[in-house]
Amino acid sequence: MAKKEDIELEIQQLDADDPIDEEKLVEEEAAEIKEQAKKTIQMIKEKAKEEDPKPNSAMTLRTILGGDFLTAEMVRRQIWLFVLMVIFCIVYVAIRYQCQQDMIAIDKLEKQLLDAKYKALSSSSTLTEKCRESHVLDALKQNRDSLLHVSDQPPYIINVPE
Repeated sequence: MAKKEDIELEIQQLDADDPIDEEKLVEEEAAEIKEQAKKTIQMIKEKAKEEDPKPNSAMTLRTILGGDFLTAEMVRRQIWLFVLMVIFCIVYVAIRYQCQQDMIAIDKLEKQLLDAKYKALSSSSTLTEKCRESHVLDALKQNRDSLLHVSDQPPYIINVPE
């Protein structure tokens, strides 16, 4: 703040004296600001480095849990391994999902098959019951439209010589 006040006082003094000095003062301030900006940028460049520091060879629990061993260099070297692992995970999830969908479809089809077997069994038993001789004869007697009847005589055995 002290610089700002000094600059304002100098500007006021120069306003009273000469307008040409005011332009020189602005130019000097601009040059001073540029110089400070250059120094600041240079200091930032010195502090910021592109490379990560080399980790020491001692792997401790703290370095593992803290994630310090995952340096950019190591990640760059192993990037294809990470990509491959991600692809395998995606394929694994997709195959598992498809397998579950297939299992659900199989269960549904097994239930339908069991229902169809029970219907076939009940139809077969109903047909067997209706085809019995006693039921056929009762049906013929009730309708009275057939000349068929039960034989009163036992069957004859005919022997044919060979």
